[in-house]
Amino acid sequence: MTAFNTSAGRPYHIIIFGASGFTGQFVVEEVSRCASEGPNGSLKWAVAGRSKSKLEKVIEQASANLSKPELKTEVDIIVADVSDQESLAAMCKQAVIVLSCVGPYRFFGESVVKSCVENGAHCLDISGEPQFLEGMQLNYHDQAADKGVYIVGSCGFDSIPADMGVIYTRDQFKGTLTAVDSFLTLGSGPEGGCLNDGTWQSAIYGLADKGKLKSLRKKFGHKPLPVVGPKIKRKGLLFYSSEVQQYAIPFMGTDPSVVKRTQRYLHEELNETPVQYGAYAGIGGISNVFKFLIGGFMFWLLVLCSCGRKLLIKYPGFFSFGLFSTEGPTKKQIEDASFHFIFLGDGYTEGQDPSKGKPNGKICTEVKGPEIGYVTTPITMVQAAITMLNEPDSLPQTGGVYTPGATFAKTTLIKRLNKHGVLCHLSRRLNAQPAQLLKHLIVCLIERREISLLYGASYTVLLFPV
Repeated sequence: MTAFNTSAGRPYHIIIFGASGFTGQFVVEEVSRCASEGPNGSLKWAVAGRSKSKLEKVIEQASANLSKPELKTEVDIIVADVSDQESLAAMCKQAVIVLSCVGPYRFFGESVVKSCVENGAHCLDISGEPQFLEGMQLNYHDQAADKGVYIVGSCGFDSIPADMGVIYTRDQFKGTLTAVDSFLTLGSGPEGGCLNDGTWQSAIYGLADKGKLKSLRKKFGHKPLPVVGPKIKRKGLLFYSSEVQQYAIPFMGTDPSVVKRTQRYLHEELNETPVQYGAYAGIGGISNVFKFLIGGFMFWLLVLCSCGRKLLIKYPGFFSFGLFSTEGPTKKQIEDASFHFIFLGDGYTEGQDPSKGKPNGKICTEVKGPEIGYVTTPITMVQAAITMLNEPDSLPQTGGVYTPGATFAKTTLIKRLNKHGVLCHLSRRLNAQPAQLLKHLIVCLIERREISLLYGASYTVLLFPV
C-alpha cells in the first residue's frame, strides 16, 4: 500500500489551520500525540493562523501539557489569513493535508477549500453546518476530482461517530441492512457540560438560513434514493425513548444530512443498498423537557430576526441554559463528559430476498467515547487525516468533495478510532425468529443480564446491551 508523503515542495504531512482557535488548540495536542502514526512512523506538521504570537503560545501550552519541550523548536509556524488568498495559497502549497479548524465555516471555510483545491492540498474540516458542507460539494466536487484532491467535511463529532457508526452497523449485519435509528445521549459530571459558543453560532445561522439550504439541495437534481424494505417510521418531535430511558427529540445536527449523502454515494458509485436513517437525541427527564420547550421556543423566535440573532450570540449561556459559553468548558467538565450512540438496525438476513416480506433481522451496535467537542473531535479529525495519509489506495478512486463515510468506508479508520478511545461495539445481532428469540432470552435471563425492550414489526424483539 502506498502512502501520501511529503516532498521538497510539500514539506508537511499536516498543517493545522486555525490552530490558535478554541478547538484548534486541542487538535494541536492530538496531532503531537499521534506523530508516530504517520507514514513510515513519523509526521511532519506545522501550525497556521493569523497571529504568530498566538500560535507561539499554543505551541508553548501544548509543550507544557504534553511534557514535550521539543515542540517549541520542531513545530513550524505559518502565518495565513482567510482574507488573504496569497497567504492561503502559500500555506496550501506546503501541505499534503490541511486541517481546517476555522469556524463558523459559512463565513471562513470556503476560502480554505478553494485554496486547497487550487493548490493541490487535501482538506479535512470539522464543520457541523449542512449548508456549508453541501455547498462545497456543489461548487467544488468536479474541480477537486480533476485535481485529485480530497475535500472531506464533518470530520469531528459532527459527524464521524454517526456516519461511521451506520457503516459499522451495516458491516456487522449478516445480510442486507435497510434501516437504522440512532439514539445519542451525552454524559457529564457534577459540574455539568458545556461547549464553546462557536457551535451555538453555527446553529443560529443555520436555522436562519434554512430556506437557502432547501434551494441549494434542489440544484443537485438528485433522484430519490430507492427504499428497500418498509419505509422507516419517523418518531415524534418529543417522545419517551425506551432505548435510552429518557425523553428524546429528533437530532437537529448535521448527522442526518451527512449519513444520507454517504448512502447516496455508496449506492450510486458502488451499487450498495442504501440504508434509511433516523437520528434522535436524548434530552433527559421531565425538567429538561420544560427547559427544551422554553429554550426552543425562545431560540426559534429570536433567530428569525437580526436583532434576535445578535442577542442569542451575545448571551449564549443565558439562552442555552449554560450549555454554551464564550469561555468554553473547564478542564474538569471535559474530563467528566462522554457520549453514547446506540444504533438499532433492521434488515434481511443472508438468503432472504429483500423484495419479499418484512425484514427478519435486527442488530444493535454502540459507539462510545469521551467529551465530544475537545476530545472526541480532535481524535476523529486527526485519525481521519492519518488514515488518509497511510491508506490512499482505499479512498474513493477520484478526488472530490466527500463525506467521512464515503471517504473512509473501505479503510481501517474504525479500528484506528477504537485504539484511541472512540469505541465501536456490536451489542447483539439477532434474527427476528420467535424460537431464536426465546432461546436467547432464556440464556440472557440465566446470565442475569439487564433487559431492554425494543418493538419489532409484529412481535417484541429483545436486545441486551452490555
